[in-house]
Amino acid sequence: MVTLLMHIAGREAFKVEVDELPTPTDSCVICKNPRERTDKEVNWIEDGVSTLIFPMSQIVFIEVLPSEEEVDAFPLPFRND
Repeated sequence: MVTLLMHIAGREAFKVEVDELPTPTDSCVICKNPRERTDKEVNWIEDGVSTLIFPMSQIVFIEVLPSEEEVDAFPLPFRND
């Protein structure tokens, strides 16, 4: 699983997980486990919904977040832990 920070037009960025990164030919992104940046539950989807599908036309940009292993392996000098 890869964790992404999704930036959707007209909405605050939020975290999701995907099985694999979207490709340039994809027309949508299928996301699982949507949550706020702070990992709190999002309040704009129905209770129990765990999968969302967003058309590429609504996605402004996507940030690929590092995994825990990557963060530990390559600590950044300005990071406050």
